Amino acid sequence: MARFLLISLSVDAILDEATIGKRRERLELMTSGLGLDGAYDATLDRIKGPGKGKSTLGMSALMWISRSERPMQIDELCEALAVETGSRDIDHDNIPSEKTLLASCLGLVMVDESSIVRLVHFTLQEYFNRHSEHFGSPHAAMAEVCLTYLNFEYVDKISYTLDTAPTNTRFLQYASSYWGLNARNGLTEGVKSLALQLLGRFGRHISAKLLIWGNFPWWERERRYSEGFTGLHCAAYFGLDEIAICLLEEGKGCSADRADGWGLTPLMWAAESGHEEMVKLLLCRKNVNPDSRSDDGRSPLLCAAEGGHEEVVKLLLGRKKVIHNLRGTYGSTPRWYEGIAKLLHGRKEVNPDSEDHRGRTPLLCAAAGGHEGIVKLLLDRKEVNPDLRSFYNETPLLRAAGGGHEGIVRLLLGRKEVNPNSRNLHGSTPLLYAAEGGHEGIVKLLLARKEANPDLRNPDDETPLLRAAYGGHEGIVRLLLGQKEVNPNSRGPFGRTPLFCAAEGGHEGIVRLLLDREDVNPDSGNRNGRTPFFCAVMGGHEGIVKLLLGRKEVDPDSRNNYDQTPLFYAAAGGHEGIVKLLLDRKEVNPNSRDVMRDTPLRCAARHNHEGIVKLIQARLDAESNP
Repeated sequence: MARFLLISLSVDAILDEATIGKRRERLELMTSGLGLDGAYDATLDRIKGPGKGKSTLGMSALMWISRSERPMQIDELCEALAVETGSRDIDHDNIPSEKTLLASCLGLVMVDESSIVRLVHFTLQEYFNRHSEHFGSPHAAMAEVCLTYLNFEYVDKISYTLDTAPTNTRFLQYASSYWGLNARNGLTEGVKSLALQLLGRFGRHISAKLLIWGNFPWWERERRYSEGFTGLHCAAYFGLDEIAICLLEEGKGCSADRADGWGLTPLMWAAESGHEEMVKLLLCRKNVNPDSRSDDGRSPLLCAAEGGHEEVVKLLLGRKKVIHNLRGTYGSTPRWYEGIAKLLHGRKEVNPDSEDHRGRTPLLCAAAGGHEGIVKLLLDRKEVNPDLRSFYNETPLLRAAGGGHEGIVRLLLGRKEVNPNSRNLHGSTPLLYAAEGGHEGIVKLLLARKEANPDLRNPDDETPLLRAAYGGHEGIVRLLLGQKEVNPNSRGPFGRTPLFCAAEGGHEGIVRLLLDREDVNPDSGNRNGRTPFFCAVMGGHEGIVKLLLGRKEVDPDSRNNYDQTPLFYAAAGGHEGIVKLLLDRKEVNPNSRDVMRDTPLRCAARHNHEGIVKLIQARLDAESNP
């Protein structure tokens, strides 16, 4: 593909020359190892050549396509390219057609079957990543276009109660969702002015709702959006520090501690998004409550811990030793700078063990997310209970073990208060979760605690061994079998044993480990009369079938509750190798009948397994003609 692209671009560049001599020079240049980068350089030179209108259009299109936050549809890109900064409304006559846009990009752009505009090859994106000089300051330019669009009079008149952008405003959803990301990476005075213009009336602007609708999953949208979502909330969400300073100093109807309709303050939005500087700015305000609660009981600390934002957690816990110099960062000292040291250092207002309405604490959230640094910070606080349970009876240890976060499990097990046998509402223990997830290191840590019961069952009669066998975690099975308390024949749901689960899953190594134990019954059946041998045959696990056939206790012609034998399942499943193994055993009846009077031969014929039909028929013929 890359070679054909190089040829295509080279031919276009050669034919673009006006004279034979110039074409010969271009041909020599193209054949002297110029490569794709050279072809891209040449094509971009042609785009930037004479014809200012198409040149600007082509380069702008390439900038948007290569720097956009998500792939753009052709119609929304065309509308974006029609926005003129400084204008008060869009001129629809300036919206380029798809044909004009593609022609302006000289083959570097394509539109796929879903109407998404893409660069013609991934190497072009890599080229633009290496050569950012082609677009100057793309983030600032894109932010200015988005904000100009959002400040248009006809956009301002759109009802903020709508859930989706009107069909005649194709660029509205993109502009609403991503202007802040571009502004954060390219903040100019022009961008700042346009942002303040929008944020001053943001609470009742359609872009406020579309921002939430575009950046959060559907189950979060209703809980996130409300009319109380102000410009300061938006600046905190995007981490636009300088714009937040302007909003706070100039008034603009923004209160530093105002909660939106769901109780989320700007500090919570900033903490949840991990914007450290924004958190500092808000903590400097005397009227900001650093331990405020949303409607679902979350605090800024819990939001930061859940998101894994360690520096924000340090700020909220008062552990930040070096206070940021706001004068050096922003070039001016806000009126409210006085007292910042006292507010940022040694804060006592934050409860490090606060619970939300589900009983989750910052420690529980950090442990669940695998944020080891935050767990260390919280465990250093005397007020934090390392074994506090949520309303679902989940402890930090349970969540860390289930998530495979070995370092956090080690930290928590180092605390005497932590119960290694804690159960959640479903009766699962940390060891059960770790065994099921295949987290061998965590299983070792838990087994090292004498209090940990390695054979503790949940209400469904599942043990760690049963779950490890079912998941195929051979190392964990070996560890658990080394514990005296572990019963290798324990029965779980529907009478399934660890051997049953291993055979069913095709885990041959685990089957070997279990069969090496003298106390393991290799032919124990479940409630439906199926045995591990049945399971291995049904799954087509020939190696396990051979292992089990080597045990005298295993009956290769056993019947389940429907009078079906293993041969029925091997014949129906098309497992020819297993059928051969079974027919080699004298005790196997090739003409057995189930409760429906069906036979293995009929099963094989019904599923068109001709090879198996021949094998069974040969055995039947041999028995009828000894």
